[in-house]
Amino acid sequence: MTQRIDKSGRRPEPGAPRPPATFTAFGLAAEAEPIGPGLHIVATPIGNLRDVSFRALATLAAADAVLAEDTRVTRTLLMHYGITTPLVAYHDHSNEAVRDRMVARMKAGEALALVSDAGTPLVSDPGFKLVQAAIEADLPVTPIPGPSAVMTAIVAAGLPTDRFFFEGFLPQKAGARRNRLAALGSVPGTLVLFESPHRLPEMLADAAETLGATRPAAVARELTKLYETVRRGTLGSLGALFAEEGPPKGEVVVVIGAAPEEPPSEDSDAALDAAIQAALERHSIKDAASLVADETGQPRRLVYGRALALARRGPDAS
Repeated sequence: MTQRIDKSGRRPEPGAPRPPATFTAFGLAAEAEPIGPGLHIVATPIGNLRDVSFRALATLAAADAVLAEDTRVTRTLLMHYGITTPLVAYHDHSNEAVRDRMVARMKAGEALALVSDAGTPLVSDPGFKLVQAAIEADLPVTPIPGPSAVMTAIVAAGLPTDRFFFEGFLPQKAGARRNRLAALGSVPGTLVLFESPHRLPEMLADAAETLGATRPAAVARELTKLYETVRRGTLGSLGALFAEEGPPKGEVVVVIGAAPEEPPSEDSDAALDAAIQAALERHSIKDAASLVADETGQPRRLVYGRALALARRGPDAS
């Protein structure tokens, strides 16, 4: 077992009882309950240290070690809350041998907490392979939910949230970036992207050209931090804005509205009517509309209205 260093910096004597794990919040010390062995995936603040949950603090305090993408970043969080759990580096370059050691520690009964630099681990951060290794070793994997730049940006963007697609970072080279944007153009939902500040003006210009300048969008910067800003508009207007202002400072999330729905063609109308008519032969209007809506993906209200009209016109309606 990893031995915890107490507040004075001394290690417990061999065989001595392990001291209770503690953390400090609101100027008060709290004792963390023990946690079970395995991998605990802990979401941490994306900027504002006050956004961490009590469960996250208790888990970080009770763990035998915290696996961090950058130990310098995570140390700031632990020190702020008086947590002395040892830190172990785990990042993109950690190889299979490192994962094997972590799995061995968990098999020996240790509880390891996995964090990223900010937000929820595994979302554009390392950790997937370690989670996979833990699952393959039949070890418990426990998520500790919390802050996420993706969710924070999408709820502030003012764009539909019923369906969204998280892309992460686009390719750095212009040609590959435009190709990827073209592939994303038909996604039937809001797009959420991460982008480096210095590439933002160029990316917005490519997105306006590829997806359409009138597509609604938002650029969220420094979320939860002192200089948090959300600029809303269209891809064209935001591209022009940042082309004039230059790259912003800080972390950036770009949210882009879904592609506008194309009006149905006469052929698609005829196909929809045929499907409704067939369903009406075996079901009530309500059930037929529900069945056809599920099969075609068309809005239920639209299908029901069309089914009602066809039923009134009789079985010979075309």
